[in-house]
Amino acid sequence: MADDRVNPRFGVLGPLRLEAGQAPGPAKHRTLLAALLLEAGRPVPVERLVSVVWDDRPPASAGPVLRVYVSALRKVVDGIRTVPGGYVLDVEPDDVDCHRFERLVATARRERESGRIEQAAGTYGMALGLWRGQALAGVESSALRRTYAVPLEELRLTALEERVRLDLRLGRGAEVVGELRALVGAHPLRERAWVCLIEALHQAGRRSEALGAYQDARRTLVEELGLEPGAELTAAHRRVLEDEGRPSGRTAEGRTSGRTAEGRTSGRPGPVDELPPDISDFVGRQHVLDWIVRTAGEQASVRTAGEQASAPVHLVLHGPPGCGKSAAAVHAATALERPDGRLYASLGARPPGAALEDLLRSLGCPDGSVPPGLEERVRLYRSMTARRRLLVVLDDAADEAQVRPLLPTGPGSLTLVTSRSPLAGLEAARAYELGVLSEDEAVAMLGEVAGHDRVRAEPEAARRIVRLCGHLPLALRIAGSRLARKPGWTLDHLAGRLGDERRRLDELSAGDLAVRGSLALGYRGLPDRERRLLRGLGALSAPDFASWVLGADLEPLAEAGLLQSRGLDEAGQERYGWHDLTRLYAAERLAEEDGGAAGVLAARAGVILERTRRARATLLPAEPGSGRTESHPPPGQGTPDQRSGTREGAAEPDGLKTGWLRQEARWLSAERRFLVAAVDDFHRAGLHEAAWRLAFYLTPLFELGAHHDDWHLTTATGLDAARAVGHRHGEALLLRGLADLHRAEGRTEAAAAALRAAQPLVEGLELARITLRLGLVQARPAEAEQAFVRALRVFEEAGDRRGQADALRALGALRRDREVLDRSLRAYQSLGDPRGEAEALLDLARVHLGAGRRAEARDCAERRLRINRRLGDRLPEAAALLVLAEIARADGAPEAAAALVRESLETFTSYGERRGTAQALMALAHAALDLDDLDGAVEASMRAMGEFDRLGDEQGRADAEQLAQEARRRRGRRI
Repeated sequence: MADDRVNPRFGVLGPLRLEAGQAPGPAKHRTLLAALLLEAGRPVPVERLVSVVWDDRPPASAGPVLRVYVSALRKVVDGIRTVPGGYVLDVEPDDVDCHRFERLVATARRERESGRIEQAAGTYGMALGLWRGQALAGVESSALRRTYAVPLEELRLTALEERVRLDLRLGRGAEVVGELRALVGAHPLRERAWVCLIEALHQAGRRSEALGAYQDARRTLVEELGLEPGAELTAAHRRVLEDEGRPSGRTAEGRTSGRTAEGRTSGRPGPVDELPPDISDFVGRQHVLDWIVRTAGEQASVRTAGEQASAPVHLVLHGPPGCGKSAAAVHAATALERPDGRLYASLGARPPGAALEDLLRSLGCPDGSVPPGLEERVRLYRSMTARRRLLVVLDDAADEAQVRPLLPTGPGSLTLVTSRSPLAGLEAARAYELGVLSEDEAVAMLGEVAGHDRVRAEPEAARRIVRLCGHLPLALRIAGSRLARKPGWTLDHLAGRLGDERRRLDELSAGDLAVRGSLALGYRGLPDRERRLLRGLGALSAPDFASWVLGADLEPLAEAGLLQSRGLDEAGQERYGWHDLTRLYAAERLAEEDGGAAGVLAARAGVILERTRRARATLLPAEPGSGRTESHPPPGQGTPDQRSGTREGAAEPDGLKTGWLRQEARWLSAERRFLVAAVDDFHRAGLHEAAWRLAFYLTPLFELGAHHDDWHLTTATGLDAARAVGHRHGEALLLRGLADLHRAEGRTEAAAAALRAAQPLVEGLELARITLRLGLVQARPAEAEQAFVRALRVFEEAGDRRGQADALRALGALRRDREVLDRSLRAYQSLGDPRGEAEALLDLARVHLGAGRRAEARDCAERRLRINRRLGDRLPEAAALLVLAEIARADGAPEAAAALVRESLETFTSYGERRGTAQALMALAHAALDLDDLDGAVEASMRAMGEFDRLGDEQGRADAEQLAQEARRRRGRRI
C-alpha cells in the first residue's frame, strides 16, 4: 500500500494528471487514459472503451482507431497490457487518487465507528486533500462522467459532511464555518450541509447567524423544491431556539443545558418524538394508510379489552425505488400516538450498530454509556424498550439482518419498516407492497407541487407527464418541482422534454433529487451476477417477462425491489414486471457497461426463436417451416419445453396430446406481449433475421386469438426486417400472413394485393400456398376452384400432406362436397392436428345443414365444439356455437338458437372480434324475428350495422339494414 503522505502517481480528481508530467494532449487520448485509470488493475473490454471514447456514437472504424490511441498512450504511460477482449493498466489502485480517496474514506469510517474520532477526522482530511477540482475535469466523455464522476463527487460531499460532524464533536465549530458557507453556497439543496453550518455557528456562539442560516435553508428548499425542511434540519433549528448543544455545557445567556454535544437530552421529561415533518402535499394511498391504522387499532383494542399484548407488531412497506414508501410511512406515523414516544432512523447502507447508537441516545442513554460492541448495544436497546410502548420508523432498510437488532421488544410497540425488499425473512412481520399512484392521485400530486391552476389549464399535458413519469411519486415530485421553478414553462413543454427516452432520466432531476440516483442505490447494492442480469433485461422493451427469457432466476431482482412479481401467468410461469423508468435505467447501464442491447439479444435469439417455433408447430402441425412432419407429444415427457414431434403412427393418449397442445397455446398467449416487443427489439438491434422469423412464427397465435393490432404491428416490422437483409422468401412468408390478416378482417382486395406481391418472390410449394390463398379471396367461384385444384396438384406431387389437407378443405367447402371434406378431415387427423380437424368438421356441418341433414350437421358441429373446448380455443368455440344456433333454428327451436347465439356473442365481444360480433348480432336478429321479438330484432340488426360500418363491410351493412327493415315492416313501421 502506498504511503498516504506521498502524492498518487496518477490523478483524476481534477484535471487529468500523470506523475511524469502533463496528460496526453488529444481529447480522445485523455478519455482513454481516464477510462483505464478508473479501472486500475482491472481489464476494460474494447466495447466499453469504444463506448466511452466516442460517447456511444462510435465510427465504423472505431476498433482500429482505438488500437492507434493505445499505441500512442504507451509512449507516455507504462503498464498498458493487451488482454483477451480488452486492455488493462497495470498499476496499484492506490497509485490513482480516486481509488486512494475511496480507501481513505472507508478507513475513516471504520475509525469513527471504533470511537477514534480525532484520528478519523485526520484521515477524512487526507482523503479530501486529494481533490484538485472537479473529477475528470477536461475529460470529454459524458459516459465516464455519469458512471464515475457523479458518484465520486457525491462521495466527496458526503465525506466532507462526515468530517465536519467529527470536527463539531471535537469542538471545532468556529474553524469550519467558512468551509461550510462555501459548501451550502455550492450545494444549496443539501440539508445535511445546512445542518452542519447551523450547528457550527451555534457552537461558535453565533446564535443569531445560526437562526438566519435556518431561515435561508428553509426558503431555498420551499422555493426550489416545494418542500419543508426535514427532520435533521428541523431538530438543529429547535436546538438553536432552545440554545442547547453548546460544547461548554452553558448557553450564551449562562443557563445550564441538559443536552450533550450531540444535542440529545440525558434525561428530559416527556416522550421522544423524532418523526420527520409530514409532507404537506401528500395525496392518495388510502389503502395502505387504512391497513396501518387498522393494524395499530387491532393492537390497541387488545389492551382496551384488558388483555396483555404479547408481542410488538412489525409492518413492512416495500416497493420499487421512488414509489413513496418513506412518505407513506411518515404520513401514517404522524397520525399514530404511542405513550413512550416515536423514534425514526434512516438506514440506507448504515450498519445496525451505528443506527443503534443513535436510537439509544434518543432513548436517553448518555454518550459515554453507549457500549462499543453490537451485541452489547442490542442487549441495552432491548432492555430500554422492553417496558415501553414505542412507534419506531426504520426507513430504507437494506435487509433483514440490518433490521432485526433495531426492533423494539415492548408489548404494544409498533415498527414501520420501509424497504425495496419485502424482507420475507423478518420474523412475525406483515408486509404491504406499495405500487405507483393511480392516474387521479398522480395528477393531484402534480397539482400539489406545480400548482393546481397550471394543471387545470393543461389537463391533457398533465396526464401525459403522469404517464411519462410512470405514476411514480419521486418522478412526479421532481417534474412538479421543475415546473414550480420554471413559471414560464408550459406543462406541454415539459411533457415534450420527457418524451425523449434518451433524456428522460436526465430531465427527472431537481437539486439533489434524481430518479437515476434512487435507482443507482439499488443497482450498486446488487452482487455482480444480479447487476449483469438487470443490464441484460435492459435489452428488452416488454412490460413483463418470465425467467426463461434470460435463463436465470429473477427473484433476487424482485427481492431488491427492481422488479415486481406479477404472479403466475396462464401457462403457470412466474412473471415479473418493472417500472418504465427502471427499464430506462437498466438500458442505460447496459449501453454504458456492455455496449448496448445487440449482444444480449443475439445471445438469446436462438432460444426465443426455437421456443416460439415449437409452440407454433402445435398450432399448425406439419406446416412448412415448422420443422415437423406431424405433431404428437412423445410419451412420458413432463413439460412442453422437453417435448418434440414423434413419428407418424405413434400412439398417444388423447389426454396427453390435448393437454400438451392446450399448454402450448397458453404459453404463446402468456408470452404474446413479450414476443411482440421482441420482434421490435430484434429489428432495432439490427438482428433482422431474428425479427422477421419471430414475426412469422407468431401469425397463428394472432389468428387464433384475433389479436389483429399485434398482427399488423409485427408483420410491418417483420417485412421491414426481411427487406433489410434481402430475404425474399421471408418477405413472401410475411406477405402471405398479411393476406391472412386482411382476409380475417374481410378486406379481400387488400389480401389479394398482398398475395400478388408475394408471387414473384417464391416458387414451388410456397407459390402453391399463395395460389391456394388467392383462391380463398376470389369473388368468382370458377376462378377460386381453379386455384384450389392447381395448388392441390402441386401439393400431391410434392407429398406435402399439410398443403393437401388445406387445399382439400378449401375445395370441399367451395363445392359443398362431403366426400372431399371427409378426405380433408382424415388428412388432418393423420397429421395429429386437432385444430385443422375442427375446421374441417365445421365445414362439414355447414354442408350437411345446407343439404337438410340436420342430425349429421349437429354431430359434426358438436364434435367440433368438444375439440375447441378441450383445447381452450374460445373464438373457434364461438364460431361453432353460431353453427349450432343455425341448426337449432332449422329444427324450429328459436329459444335454443337465441341462447347459443348469446353465448357466442359474449365471447366475440370479450375478445373484441368485430366480424364475429357482427355475425352473431345478425344471428341474434334472426332468432328474435323467429320469436316475434321485433324490438329485439331491430336492436340487434342496428348494432350489426354499426359493427359492419366499423369494418368497412358494405355488403354486411346492407344485409343488416335489410334485416332491420324486415323487422320494422312486421312492426308496422316504415324506415
